[in-house]
Amino acid sequence: MRAKLVLSLLVASVVASARAAEPLRVGTFDVDASPPIGSPMAYNVTREVTTPLTCRGIVLIGKGKPIVLCAIDWIGVGNDGNKVFREELARAAKTTPDRVAVHALHQHDAPWCDLSVAALVDQVGIRETIFDSPSARDVMRRSAQGVAKAIQEAQPVTHLGVGLGVVEQVASSRRILGADGKVKHVRYTATADPAVRAYPEGVIDRNLKSISFWNAEKKLVTLTYYATHPQSYYRTGQANPDFPGLARNQRQQATRVLHIHFNGAGGNIGAGKYNDGAHENRQVLADRVAAGMTRAWDDEKKLPISAEDVDWKSVAVALPVAPHLDAAKLLEDVKNDQLPASRRIQLAGELVWLRRCQAGDTIDIGCLTLGSTRVLHMPGELFVEYQLLAQQLRPDLFVAMAAYGDYAPWYIGTRVAYQQGGYEPSPDASLVAPDVEGVLVKAMQILLAAENRVVEPLGVAAGKAEAAAAQ
Repeated sequence: MRAKLVLSLLVASVVASARAAEPLRVGTFDVDASPPIGSPMAYNVTREVTTPLTCRGIVLIGKGKPIVLCAIDWIGVGNDGNKVFREELARAAKTTPDRVAVHALHQHDAPWCDLSVAALVDQVGIRETIFDSPSARDVMRRSAQGVAKAIQEAQPVTHLGVGLGVVEQVASSRRILGADGKVKHVRYTATADPAVRAYPEGVIDRNLKSISFWNAEKKLVTLTYYATHPQSYYRTGQANPDFPGLARNQRQQATRVLHIHFNGAGGNIGAGKYNDGAHENRQVLADRVAAGMTRAWDDEKKLPISAEDVDWKSVAVALPVAPHLDAAKLLEDVKNDQLPASRRIQLAGELVWLRRCQAGDTIDIGCLTLGSTRVLHMPGELFVEYQLLAQQLRPDLFVAMAAYGDYAPWYIGTRVAYQQGGYEPSPDASLVAPDVEGVLVKAMQILLAAENRVVEPLGVAAGKAEAAAAQ
């Protein structure tokens, strides 16, 4: 009996040692996500593809089930679009969907994927006007194939690189407050009025962050994070990844290392201060973002890493639904063929989200741990204050954020933003209630192990400063 116990303990020790010695590996995938000619994008039918759209990402393999991070050059992937996409990638990686993050970069000359809304509008006879679900599913299928191949070809990871680079003259606040604390101007991503462009940058995050994985002296892949709306101009019918995608492509070509870019919490910021809509500004903005990427690359600190240093946690949250949503009225209007198709599709998105919330459905908020680095994975068009708070919650860590995950709730503002007015928290743009701030802040505190940190209301101090500057 004693011999069996000793043998059992010995086997357990060997298994534990083997698990501890499990090497960290990373695989990459990069597939074309361009819409076919004639296929609908978010605002126009595709006439041509001037620069291919891509779906690219990594698979981390080590302790626990694989982790998949994916970034796609689409305007958004919401509801069942996001759910099915994650399930497809999870199946290919032999992991669970809660360990898969799918994020859009939010370019506007690009497709919108929402299988739930597409199914609803198809039922009422609005066909192939906004969504191309067969093409979207094909991208999902090929991306899953890319994940499977990435696992087969995954390489060992010995080191992690983290860097920070300032991006100059790109991002600026979209919400210009007046002396009364209310939104006076919305400085959209292309702003023709020089007086509105002249207002200060406002509250932004000027820092672009990079995270890279190395095998000894070989850099395998670089991930970058920067918060801003990515539009220079759009509604052209020409599919393209706009200035953040061009910057990413430039750096990849210059370094010969795969670059994967994520949009941070850029819901209330854009290039409007530095962009009057002139087409030549697209390349100007791309060069400025690429310069920030170069600074982050040059700033990188290279640190040893193993599978034991990698972890993934997620919190399922129920976001509070916007109080103006009325299911009966929405359904009536969605069925009303006297309304423009574009309006009915928008209302269908509202109805799908309302039904989802009423059914108790949740959204996964994820956090990737890489030693002393954390990456938060967030939904919707999130305000930048959430990103700045995440860094303040753990100043001892290198904290990055990817937003534009599940696109279903559209804009997600701070509590005070819903009192200030403007476009982003309006009923046409945001499908969540002001209480969303408390829900997301709590989730961030849990994931960053910062539950005991006192958090002041987001946006209040910033609002006061902007109002004072406007006087």
